[in-house]
Amino acid sequence: MTSYQEIFENLWVDYLNQNPETKKVYDLFINEGETVLNDHIAFRTFDHPKVSIEVLAQPFIDAGYEEKGSYHFEAKKLVANHFEHKTDKDAPKVFISALQPQYFSEFAQKAIAETIDRIPEDFAKDASFLWNGSPWGKPNYSTYIQLQEESEYAAWLYVYGYRANHFTVNINALKNHTDIYELNQFLRDRGFVILEAGGEVKGTPEELLEQSSIRAGKIAVEFEDGLREIPSCFYEFAKRYKDDNGELYTGFIAKSADKIFESTDNVVVM
Repeated sequence: MTSYQEIFENLWVDYLNQNPETKKVYDLFINEGETVLNDHIAFRTFDHPKVSIEVLAQPFIDAGYEEKGSYHFEAKKLVANHFEHKTDKDAPKVFISALQPQYFSEFAQKAIAETIDRIPEDFAKDASFLWNGSPWGKPNYSTYIQLQEESEYAAWLYVYGYRANHFTVNINALKNHTDIYELNQFLRDRGFVILEAGGEVKGTPEELLEQSSIRAGKIAVEFEDGLREIPSCFYEFAKRYKDDNGELYTGFIAKSADKIFESTDNVVVM
């Protein structure tokens, strides 16, 4: 069994390789003497027995995690669950969402089915599949573009496969940037682009969770017909508040997460 600490260490190394912007933000905090703790990570997958939420969750379950919440995103045709460690309350939470292919076009269903068919039967034999990327080989650029027309989520997953879609800075652990709006401006002043979909901050103190993110930076990806630059992973920021019992809220807000998904959208930012 792989410990959850090992899992997160490997995920972080892969994540930094996929998102050079993250290291820049992380270094900004470290240079200010901040302690950067991870609130949660997120994965994307397809709602299919071979690669289901349960399959992705298993290494975390084996390492002491348990399911704590379920979510439905009707517009984006997704379902999701989040997981928390049973005993270590400081361990990052894990959010795993899954695209429901049956609600998409015949083309998308066929492309996704063929993609899943190319996955080796033993691909999830150990925890390393969580940071090994695509188990189905090089993506086809035309397929990527067509999937993108229906679902940016599907297109991203088709290209990048299994890895952390994002890590999340725990604002509660910061000393100098405890206000999420101030933090966003701090990042803007240094050239980072804040996701504005649904407002620069998703959620409110009354909802017990505020979230924001920078848009995914673009990296060169090798498609079947050559290199193309497309959005990769992104960095999120979360501030949590205490509930009526004085306990820090540990869940997620579906309407906020719905917009955070768009951090990887392939759009032109003016």
